Parts: sequence; C-alpha cells; structure tokens
Amino acid sequence: METSEYMINMSDGVARLPEVRLAAPVNFTLYKGEHIALVGANGSGKSLFVDMLLGRHPLREGFVRYDFSPSPSNAVYKNIQVIAFRDIYGSSEVDYCYQLRWNTHEHNDIPTVRELLADNTNCDILPGINNKLGIDGIVDKSVVMLSSGELRRLQIFMALQKSPRLLVLDNPFIGLDAESRTLLSKELATIASSGTTQMLLVLSCPEDIPLFVDSVIPVCNKQLGAKMRREDFMALHNRQKKDVCFNNKRAEILNALQDEILSLPDGDYVEPGNDVLIFDNVSVRYGKRTILDNLSWRVHSGEVWALSGRNGSGKSTLLSLVCADNLQSYSCNINLFGRRRGTGESIWDIKKRIGYVSPEMHRAYLRNLPTSDIVASGLFDTIGLYIRPSEEQIEKCRFWMRLFGIEELSNRSFIKLSSGEQRLALLARAFVKDPALLILDEPFHGLDIDNRLRAKAIIEAFSRRKGKSVIFVSHYEEELPQTLTHRIKVGV
Repeated sequence: METSEYMINMSDGVARLPEVRLAAPVNFTLYKGEHIALVGANGSGKSLFVDMLLGRHPLREGFVRYDFSPSPSNAVYKNIQVIAFRDIYGSSEVDYCYQLRWNTHEHNDIPTVRELLADNTNCDILPGINNKLGIDGIVDKSVVMLSSGELRRLQIFMALQKSPRLLVLDNPFIGLDAESRTLLSKELATIASSGTTQMLLVLSCPEDIPLFVDSVIPVCNKQLGAKMRREDFMALHNRQKKDVCFNNKRAEILNALQDEILSLPDGDYVEPGNDVLIFDNVSVRYGKRTILDNLSWRVHSGEVWALSGRNGSGKSTLLSLVCADNLQSYSCNINLFGRRRGTGESIWDIKKRIGYVSPEMHRAYLRNLPTSDIVASGLFDTIGLYIRPSEEQIEKCRFWMRLFGIEELSNRSFIKLSSGEQRLALLARAFVKDPALLILDEPFHGLDIDNRLRAKAIIEAFSRRKGKSVIFVSHYEEELPQTLTHRIKVGV
C-alpha cells in the first residue's frame, strides 16, 4: 500500500497470559483501504492473533492503536464486527439449539428471519448489494430451521447492517453450497470496492482467498510471517503444491496411516449385501413447510453414499431421522440395521452402531472438558463424559487421536482448541467405537489442506473394511472419498 495511514497498528505485542501468547512479539499494520487474509494451518495461532487485535487478550508488552475515522467513535466494539467459526452454528442473536431444531414441530415461539432482522437491524441494504446475500429466500423461515449455510449468510448480512469499518470473517465460505459461495464472493467483492468496510479474512486453505484481497499474512507455529501481495503468496503456494519431495513424503504418511486402519480387527459391521438403512416414502413437514416428500432410499452394507443438495434442502433433517434426533422419525417408515423404527428400541440402541459428526454437533460440544473426554464420549453417545472408560477403551481413544494427529492435545481443554483442532477431535469421536455406519455431515469444516487429506485417507480406509457403510455430506466434489459407490440428492 502506498498510503501510510493505518486503521490498526500493533507494535511488539505480547499477550499477558502465557497460554494465549504467540511465539514472537507481533508487529502488524492494517492500512486504510487494505483487505488482508490470514492463512495458516489448524492451531497455527490465527485466532489467538485476532483476539489480541480485538483486545480480548490484553497485552503485557507493546501496544495496539486504532484509527477508525471517519467513524465518530474510535471504540473497537462499534467499528469491528466479527463472524467467528462457531457463529455458523449460532450466537446470542440467533439462538440455535441442537434438539430444538428437530423436536419442536411448529416453532411458534421461535422468530422468523424477518422478525429477527426487524428486531436487530434496520434492514437497510448497503450500497451495491441488491440481492441481500440471498436473504430474500429465507426471510419467512424459522431461525431454528436454518441450515448451517443459510445461518452463515444471515450472520454476515446482520453484521453488515451495522456498517462496520472492519469485518473479520473466519472461513466465510464454510457450509455454503456452490451457488451461495459464488453469491457471497461477489457480494464481498462489492463491499470491498465500496470503500466503507474493510475485511480481515481468517482462512485455513489458500484456495479460499478471494481476488479482492490485497495482502496475505501466513501464520505458522504461532508466529506471523511477513505480509505478502496476494499474487506473490499464491505463486509460492502453487510452487509448494508441485514439490515432488513434499508430496512423496505426504503420500508415504497417508499410505502408512491407511495400512494401519486396514489391519484393524473387523469391529462392528453388517454382513455384506444386507440392508443397513431403508426409507420407505418418508415425509417430514413443519406446519405448511415440507422438508422431505415421499423419499425412498436403501443403503446396503459396504456402500459409500454422497448426500447432496443446496443449503436448506433437507440434508441435515434426513440425517436427524437416521440418528433418531428427530421425533418425526418414529412416525416414518424407517428400518435401521434390520429393525423397524418405533418397535421398542431405545435411542441408545439406535446410536450405538453409528458414528456421527455434523456442524450442529460441533456447536453442541463446546464443553470445557479435556479433549480426550470429548473423544471418549463417542463410546457412550453422550455430549459429556459420565462413565469412566476402561483402560482398553482409553487405548482406543488414544489410537484414533493419534491417527487424526491430535494425541498431544489429549489433556487440553476442548474449548481452548482451534476450531480445526476441535473438528479433528469430533472426527476421532465418530470413529472411536469403530461403528458399522459412519455419518459425516460436512466433516472437513475448518480443516487445513493436510488435515483434510489425512481425514479423507482415514475415511477411505475405514470404508474399505468388511461391512462398513458411510454417508458423506459435502458441497465440494473434491472432498468426496474415492471409495464412493452411490449418490442421493435431496431438494430437487
């Protein structure tokens, strides 16, 4: 940038508390008119830096200065809006409850999007934004029924109504279908060109860096790298992707990991060729709104299914029926593992053979517990850990945590992990009982490139084992496992 004027300037910043301190004093400047992307691996320190910048982690050394002119106030809370990773699952403004979503039929006491906007914003549209991030299409939906992608668009829209001088977005494209990603990219570019709001994007994957970004700051091992032009950073990233030695080493690691999984005992499985799941003309309705209409579907043992559909099409509702999180599942013609739903089985009978991870679950598991306890809770299908696992069960937890690369986080509090590290822990939780059916709803949310490849390799090896079945949800074709055998699309 040619101008020397800054919006934020931090000089030799060192956080007061050691547990949130970066590896080196921080020097950072956000110039007026500049849009920056912070890019780094899971646990690299991106969120710790943002919290320092916002004053959430007071400084022991150094200082941070703000100049939000022409804003009449120089207060951080009046000029900076933050959409953190966890906001995709809800916030104080959008009260989102894991069980309430499925088990309240009319949602009469839950506001619609239109009512929420009326209460929290003046609904003025920023100059140049005509389609409101697609909000027009969801204004009459109950807030509790929004998909994770719809909720993300709503959160961003509400933040923009406050006309912030700086908008901080943590992985903004998470949970969005292809059409929504294109729409959001265009609208963020429009905002960037308006000159009224600057952006600081926090990203795990370099491919997600929008074209309007001026500068990129790599973050590695809890240390900020030198600021680079976007073009220079992407050129360096593309050269690294083609590095033969690096790719060969990565392939060796992933192959060894897959061999280890394939050598495991059978675990829980369904005899090949037998039915795992049958939906027979299943319908789900909330009031006048139909989510699923006469859906018939059959999953056999050993099959790997891709479940797709636009945001709000009913994918999560469908999965809630399989796992019996939705009370309507007991009025539907559903067979799971050869047993008709509603014939006297308990919810624990249903869940004990299923491993599950989803965006909604991620929010439900924001608990101040050791990470090992979060993983171990998968053995008992609970949110907390109320039964102490045996030594053999503890060893299983260690095994899957090691495979997912988080064994060293065992004693760390789950809520103090980065969002990507939390997702890895929840993935380990889904695998820990070696289930017959694995349900993975957007499993790679927030993961960096290496961890996506690791998780994908684990899923592929798992699905090659005897009698294992997988249902996989993703808006990205490249994330689907190579072992995919079938596809189903809802909302068409």
